[in-house]
Amino acid sequence: MSFRPFARAAALALALAAAAPLARPLAAPAHPQTFARCEVPTELFEVVKVVDGDTLHIQRGGQVEKLRLLSVDTEEKLTPGMQSSPSKPQTVFGEETRLWAEAFLDEYRDAAGKLSIGLRFPGGVEARDVYGRLLCHVVLPDGIDFNLLLVELGKSPYFNKYGNSLLDHERFVAAQERARHLKLGIWDPSTNVPADPELPSARRDYARLMPWWQVRADAIEGFRTRAAAGEAGLLSAEDAEAVKRAAAAGATVEVFGTPDRYFDERDGSLTVLLRSSAKDGAVRVVIPADAVAAFEGFDLRGLGEEFRQNYAYVKGTLEQGPRGPQLVTRSPAAWRRAGPEPKLP
Repeated sequence: MSFRPFARAAALALALAAAAPLARPLAAPAHPQTFARCEVPTELFEVVKVVDGDTLHIQRGGQVEKLRLLSVDTEEKLTPGMQSSPSKPQTVFGEETRLWAEAFLDEYRDAAGKLSIGLRFPGGVEARDVYGRLLCHVVLPDGIDFNLLLVELGKSPYFNKYGNSLLDHERFVAAQERARHLKLGIWDPSTNVPADPELPSARRDYARLMPWWQVRADAIEGFRTRAAAGEAGLLSAEDAEAVKRAAAAGATVEVFGTPDRYFDERDGSLTVLLRSSAKDGAVRVVIPADAVAAFEGFDLRGLGEEFRQNYAYVKGTLEQGPRGPQLVTRSPAAWRRAGPEPKLP
């Protein structure tokens, strides 16, 4: 292996050396030095771009693939002209993390300057997000799982907004506990605080975000448990192939999902588009015009708001409509929220 192992080992050792002796023991790490150690990858792909701390572009199968790293969410880099959201502000630390990622990964370039990585997928199954990015873990040539390392070094929280990790939930929890205990990165109270208190600054509010992510993760875990038990007619709005099959059969189903968009139609009806990575397989829940008033007390649009419980179950007959799979509901009784609202500070 021709990447620079000694420089890399030294850099990793320095990064982890910030870990002073812990006041209380944690679960034993997967490796004496780091929670992030896993099997050395057998297949490598060339990295063509490091976008930020949790997004990379690679050359794979003769084309460029955009990767979105699972279970992590580094802070947004500074991008002039781009508007931030309250839950994902652009921060100085986000920019620092981007620069750190570039420098850190550069240590893995071979003698010809080529940077290559391996990939891990939950259950060995590839999936994509709504932007078409491949959802994965990045594994470095020496067997370091980069996703886990980001959390262990405090570069990212354990991001379970879209469900607990199916690969390494316990290790992510332990890595985050260690980083918080040592006040690394995002857990350092001084991070993103300007030296001059008069200067503007942006800080990400993890005290509000993490309870929100957790209730979403709990809802997803509840669905996973029911699905594993083999409940008939239960399906996820994000399982496009299962949705298409059910719609073709005109099956009676209970769909688990979260609203992505709402459309007030010209005929007075309301269409709720459930989140899906496949445009042609996205479920449209249609509420006829004469039934819209019945939903006024249900706060249906609140399902799509930040810092709210966003998941619900919807029962009905799934059919192939003019714009794709659709399910018609006339009463809030067909809907059930998947969990309680988060307890926010």
